[in-house]
Amino acid sequence: MSDAFSPTLIIENGSIIDGLGNPPFRGSIAIEGDRICAVSKADDSRFSGESGRRIDATGMTIMPGLIDSHCHISFDEPSSNDELFFHRREGLAAIIAARNIQKVYRAGVTGILDADSLYEIGIDLRDAIEAGIIHGPRMSTGGNALLTSAGGTAGRLLPDEGRRGYGRVVNSRDEIVAEVRRQVKRGVDWIKVHVTGMAPRQKCEGELQVWSYDELKLVTDTAHEIGTPVVGHCRGASSIRDAARVGFDLILHATFMDDEALEAVVESNVPIVPTFTFQANLADYGQKIGASPRLQEIFKREIADSVVMLRKAYDAGVPLLCGSESGFSLTPYGEWHYRELEIFVKDLGLSPLEAIRAATSANACALQLDGQTGAIEEGRLADVIVVDGDPAKDVTVLGNTERIKHVLVGGTCMPLDPITPDRMDPPDWRVSHYGNRILNYGFVYPDDDEAGRKGKNQ
Repeated sequence: MSDAFSPTLIIENGSIIDGLGNPPFRGSIAIEGDRICAVSKADDSRFSGESGRRIDATGMTIMPGLIDSHCHISFDEPSSNDELFFHRREGLAAIIAARNIQKVYRAGVTGILDADSLYEIGIDLRDAIEAGIIHGPRMSTGGNALLTSAGGTAGRLLPDEGRRGYGRVVNSRDEIVAEVRRQVKRGVDWIKVHVTGMAPRQKCEGELQVWSYDELKLVTDTAHEIGTPVVGHCRGASSIRDAARVGFDLILHATFMDDEALEAVVESNVPIVPTFTFQANLADYGQKIGASPRLQEIFKREIADSVVMLRKAYDAGVPLLCGSESGFSLTPYGEWHYRELEIFVKDLGLSPLEAIRAATSANACALQLDGQTGAIEEGRLADVIVVDGDPAKDVTVLGNTERIKHVLVGGTCMPLDPITPDRMDPPDWRVSHYGNRILNYGFVYPDDDEAGRKGKNQ
């Protein structure tokens, strides 16, 4: 710090969580421009002058803003792939995404990775935020997810070629190379590959690997040659193994890992974003939205069956990052960004400070700002939140947006007043549901015998 101490903002007298895993301490931080220029423990005389605007954080926590490494800001909370693929319009999706991203930063999130987006509107949204056109967190984005004609998680709704929703189907080496280069020309930060998908009669655990090793290596080599990292959706052992071996820079999910896959991720040290929030919400709250008990049990088991291997990866030094998959009806914007921290503590056995590190400084790599943001440290970007509570003892306090008292992105205090006006859904934006099951006769008249049903139907 220079001798001329003239910060533009001081946040003082709070409990500081640095995001690096160190114990909290009482102190203050000074911000000059877009960066933290000083961090001090209590009673530092440099902070006693009149320089700069001040925020009193007495009784509160000063910490890095959360980074969400798995957010779908363009989706607008669909309840089905049918709704996502066939009930979204490009211009309207962009306008609504600009509104929804305000919910995200109000939840204490100062950075997101949106690895694939409808119509590639993530690129324009990121640029609008960076140009000061709209308020928002830092944003790193991909374009369309790369798919093979074998599909992805949407199964038969995906075409054999071309684009649908967030996905682009590539069917040859030439198409793979051309699409990677096209997306880089458009301005993506990441290339995303749907390495696994769902097939009607698959026999493997998790999802089916729908890319060959050579195809995955071609994607990675092509992207890396032009300075762009690659992120993969992998739910299955062979996909995790191959993604790690060909040099993917980030793996989403990484569930159903076996020993061979674990060895590959440890050797490559590729960061993993488990993204258990979606599964946990369905398992714990699915009955509230009419989900079947069988489906709830499947998702609950996926977490239980995967945490052992993920913990082994973590203990071996593999970074585990927090991502919420916000953007679906089960994970609406601004509601569940904290929950992955809770799962890391409850199911993976991390301490609250370790979980906070996974959602802040460790997560900065998803923004391609490793070492630049995600920590309360001199020289870092001033992406900071002030929380009424102690996340070092209970990370769930981050789930109450009323406790998020201040949010700063690059030293700028973001508006936290309610978003207005109240919104409705545009025509044809949602799939129209009359209910959550077929209205069979036996459902209405369960006590009728077969003869009674025949009589009523005549």
